[in-house]
Amino acid sequence: MSQAPIKHYLKFDDLTRDEVVYVLERAGILKAKFKNYEKWHPLHDRTLAMIFEKSSTRTRLSFEAGVHQLGGHAVFLNTRDSQLGRGEPIEDSAEVISRMVDIIMIRTFGQDIIERFAKHSRVPVINGLTNEYHPCQVLADIFTYIEHRGPIAGKIVAWIGDANNMSYTWIQAAESLGFTFHFSAPVGYQLDPAMVSPSAQPYVKVFEDPMQAAAGAHLVTTDVWTSMGFEAENEARLRAFKNWMVTTDMMALADPQALFMHCLPAHRGEEVQAEVIDGPQSVVWDEAENRLHVQKALMEYLLCGRF
Repeated sequence: MSQAPIKHYLKFDDLTRDEVVYVLERAGILKAKFKNYEKWHPLHDRTLAMIFEKSSTRTRLSFEAGVHQLGGHAVFLNTRDSQLGRGEPIEDSAEVISRMVDIIMIRTFGQDIIERFAKHSRVPVINGLTNEYHPCQVLADIFTYIEHRGPIAGKIVAWIGDANNMSYTWIQAAESLGFTFHFSAPVGYQLDPAMVSPSAQPYVKVFEDPMQAAAGAHLVTTDVWTSMGFEAENEARLRAFKNWMVTTDMMALADPQALFMHCLPAHRGEEVQAEVIDGPQSVVWDEAENRLHVQKALMEYLLCGRF
């Protein structure tokens, strides 16, 4: 076992391609151990601090269960119940918390918050979700695709929805792993060019028509039309996105072996038809479970290095 230096995972491209491949392969090994009830405690006596400014189901459960399965312990901190919620500087909180635990996961609003925290942390920091990026979810989605269909390199991933933390993370993943990212959203919800690096642009194709974006895709994925923090825009978004629902007709244009994914929670009848998310091409439940396994592999790598 080699010891890895302190490393944060705040964006997908914080890991090199080689590191991503290793973590994905390791996730498969750890999942097999889990399914076989094989005890594996590399994080014995290690503590994960989970800091939540945004509500969560899957993120909290997957991280808390994951560190427990690796032999460690999780401490839950809600900003409403801590000094973070009373105006303590982020930098001061990072200095204190990182002296008491071994690894930290943060689910917050602006990416600048987690970047500032990590700069002053003595231990690895993981992005559990920010407004700009959701790297753990995309890591789990790619692992799920590989489980079902093999390597994602050279494939087409179609994103049907607005420019949000998932789409920007998918773009980083496309550049890292060598697949094409199709993006389609209504006017007013397009990608911010400043969020797409020049080196990533060749991997991105933008479509006005969502049906064209899905055509030939090997994976079709979407998200709720109104993400956390944008609730005031809900009615306007429902009107704008009414033609961007992932339907059986849309999936019929994709590759015959195409999969459907959704990071959940889902609103059937809005961003996706029930017949799609509950249909044979959907792998959303495997996708949700795999957050557990890729995050275990990620925590293991950030704390222990490679096995």
